[in-house]
Amino acid sequence: MTEASGTLSDSLSMVETLAASRAQVQDCQIAGRAWTRQYLSLAIIAFALNLISAALFIGFVNRPVFDDKYNVSDVQTYAHRGLSVATVLSHRNPPGPTSFLWMAAGVRLLGGGELRDARIANLISWVLLFVGVLFGARYGSFPQIWYSALLAALVFPHSVMAAATTLTEGPALLFAILGALTWIEAASRPTGTASSFLLILGAFSMGIAVSCRQYYLALLPAAAVFSLFRLRGQGPRENLRRLLGTVVSLCVASAPVILLIVVWRGFTSPGAAAGVSHPELGWKTHAGWNLFRPIVAAFYSCFYLVPLTLPAVWRVRTATGWLALPVASIAGILAACLGPSLLQPGPLRALVGLASRLPAGQSILIGSITALTAYNAIMMGLLIWQKRQIVLSCPPVIFALLTVVFFIVEQLGVGGNVPLYDRYLLQIAPFLGMIAFSLIPRLGFSRLLTLAIMNAAAHVILWSHVFER
Repeated sequence: MTEASGTLSDSLSMVETLAASRAQVQDCQIAGRAWTRQYLSLAIIAFALNLISAALFIGFVNRPVFDDKYNVSDVQTYAHRGLSVATVLSHRNPPGPTSFLWMAAGVRLLGGGELRDARIANLISWVLLFVGVLFGARYGSFPQIWYSALLAALVFPHSVMAAATTLTEGPALLFAILGALTWIEAASRPTGTASSFLLILGAFSMGIAVSCRQYYLALLPAAAVFSLFRLRGQGPRENLRRLLGTVVSLCVASAPVILLIVVWRGFTSPGAAAGVSHPELGWKTHAGWNLFRPIVAAFYSCFYLVPLTLPAVWRVRTATGWLALPVASIAGILAACLGPSLLQPGPLRALVGLASRLPAGQSILIGSITALTAYNAIMMGLLIWQKRQIVLSCPPVIFALLTVVFFIVEQLGVGGNVPLYDRYLLQIAPFLGMIAFSLIPRLGFSRLLTLAIMNAAAHVILWSHVFER
């Protein structure tokens, strides 16, 4: 009798789990379903423009620009000597070897000029990301989330540069975004053979992303905390299954990372730790405490959230919204006092540099930009609280928030003197897009104009390198 009662209880628990999972998925889908087609249309347009621009650049500019001169050396090493402990130990650049292996594979397969072939391989990673997202959205539970993540990545100001040169963000994004979204889809469904396979596949892809760019380590603690959050309200047997699935998947994700750490005897390459990657700049990177870097990362994360939410977030009305203006003003004043130390190499610092010709122009512009960024971030925080039921019912948004938080926190352990280039934010741009478009799904004219300006800036940044000498 007791055994039968236990079986009935487990069955009821399973039914309740299924019902709860479906209800959460439906709540999340309803929030952005009306705009799914618009997100897809915009993503297709942005992808087509980026593809054409990058292809033209690869075809007509066959010389190193930006970081090509540094990255090509590692591509050549893997293309000519293959993958081995020796070649991984001779790795010069700070990012992990997998993106360089991807480009080296392109060099070996295409058999043309090394620089051009490496760039073509990089561009192919963006094509595969686009196709993968379309496929995942077609069969996934959160199509609007897949499309918004892709759209944010495509309109980001450094996206075209990453697609047309030997920067390592392309392959890293391919594995990170497809892996994370696959893992979220699997973790949001009732346990089963299919979901377990997808969970492990997505986790392995995230682990490969970390071996491309170590900043994606944020995905692993985000997945762990997300899984613990998902255990709420489940039956004991279902909790055990989910917990075991999470542990196994995170072990699989950790395998490439642990292997890289064992070979390098650390989390950065010996070459990057010794300053070999950029000898003329004297940059070195290693694991170590850095208390100021998370502040910079938080600022840039909030800064790039502005164009994804502007000006829709300003229409939000909350009871405590009046606090945003004085707090943002104080933040702006503090930033003006800090001066350029808050800014990292990239378009924003170049823009602020132009204001230095005016009396106190640099400080005023830094303070104004910081105040705007802080105000937007506070309003987004209040909006998250106001729409917490939607947030809690939407697994991808929870995962995206955790990823952004852990991306900022992990900067504490980035030692050395390598700056946090603002293009590094391209790595979390899809997660910022998932947050922005889930909370504010509407696409008005002013918001579309802002996204168009962002994408136009990406093309300008790329083609400005034509004039380099």
